[in-house]
Amino acid sequence: METTKMTLAEIAVTHPAASRVFHGHGLDYCCGGQRSLDEACRERQLDAAAVLRQIQEQESSRGESPDWSTRPLDQLTRFIIEHYHEPLRNELPELVALAEKVERRHADKDSCPSGLAAHLRAVHEAVLMHLEKEEQVLFPMIAGGSGSHAGGPIHVMEDEHHEHAHNLRRTRELAHDLVPPEEACTSWRALYLRLEELEAELMEHIHLENNVLFRRALCE
Repeated sequence: METTKMTLAEIAVTHPAASRVFHGHGLDYCCGGQRSLDEACRERQLDAAAVLRQIQEQESSRGESPDWSTRPLDQLTRFIIEHYHEPLRNELPELVALAEKVERRHADKDSCPSGLAAHLRAVHEAVLMHLEKEEQVLFPMIAGGSGSHAGGPIHVMEDEHHEHAHNLRRTRELAHDLVPPEEACTSWRALYLRLEELEAELMEHIHLENNVLFRRALCE
């Protein structure tokens, strides 16, 4: 059970949402990570208990995905945009910045994930283009009842999903299977934790599109 007496580092390396919340409040969980949440929040005149609740609420808000096998397809496309697309647009730039920070500070170490930031920048660009095509072309077709005529765009999106899966595997290669070394600082550990969360959410995202949305759209 987390308490405000725990250090920023302890919370950041065990909760994917923590580093985002700390960053938003200007709390230094890396170099200053050995301070307790209470102490760090006092310095910035923040309510430590409220910050901890924010972390817990962000993680619990995900919950379980509804059963989309029978719900209207326009509801499903809105859910995908709100639940997956919009968070991706916020998360990927932060991951790029965090990877740049880790590589810059630990370039002299053999365990440093060299090349990870450049890879994530390319992933960010590819994902943004993919999301735009879905939101501007494919999803409006599906929501408007023309999904059965969207075989071409769907095939393109599925091919790009294969590329995303390849990029996830490459991320793990560059980040040593997302296992932080003993010398890893808090930012380094938080980066790997968030990359692992990104991988899980992107896999859920692709599954929902490929196996639910696209299959239903082609048949309706």
